[in-house]
Amino acid sequence: MLTHFQSPLALAARILMALLFLPEGINKFAGFSGTARYIQAAGLPWPELGAVQAIVLEVGGSLALLAGFQTRRVALGLAVFTVATGFFFHKFWAVPVDQAGLQHIMFFKNMAIAGGLCMLAAFGAGAWSLDARRAG
Repeated sequence: MLTHFQSPLALAARILMALLFLPEGINKFAGFSGTARYIQAAGLPWPELGAVQAIVLEVGGSLALLAGFQTRRVALGLAVFTVATGFFFHKFWAVPVDQAGLQHIMFFKNMAIAGGLCMLAAFGAGAWSLDARRAG
């Protein structure tokens, strides 16, 4: 019964994931210096390069997901990125107790998003995508 909904659900999944990453990538671009400072404050090397990489992944990945282009690869790349950002920027285990609750939520939100991206990587973009059109 639910197989009738596979194509629209796959499209909805791609749109919903893109709605998360696209605005964040645009905001990082608009506030590039602040993004680089945030990355530097997390103790990561080459903050400007990291900011560029995050922008490319979030904006480019979102657009690819929307189109259903190279969906499996893009979703896997975004999943790895999302897990990494959870570990580097939402360290609930290493912050004062009054900040741990929010960081805990943010960390596991990232893990859940990565799980959804892994589903896209495993099952693909669906019939309503450039991937399906190219394969067809």
